Amino acid sequence: MTDNKESPINKHNTMKLILIVEDDALIGEIFVQAISEETAHQALLVPDGPRALEIVKTYRPDLIMLDYHLPRMNGLELYDRLHAIKELENVPVILTTAGVMQYGVQERRIIGISKPVDMNKLLDIIEELLSE
Repeated sequence: MTDNKESPINKHNTMKLILIVEDDALIGEIFVQAISEETAHQALLVPDGPRALEIVKTYRPDLIMLDYHLPRMNGLELYDRLHAIKELENVPVILTTAGVMQYGVQERRIIGISKPVDMNKLLDIIEELLSE
């Protein structure tokens, strides 16, 4: 993993898993690359909601990034299905969207970010959410 001399038990040194649900492969790869190069966390990219629901049966993400405009179910529908899973109900979520979207975000515990995404802002939010 790393050459870090501190104990891996230390909460701040533990690599965290970020599940990215993004159907645009190029945007998804940009997110994965930025997270892997600029943070100590691991990113896992899936293209749609059904795949995300399958992945969380095996991997428990520490943070979830959802695109609002996904095929088969939108990001809010996926959020509701993921947060209905007991082990995921307290996992923080970042929702990205190309349009202004406040409906549905305010009554859920979601941080909304507009596309095009300010990568520095996104990375700051990720670090803040994963340090809690």
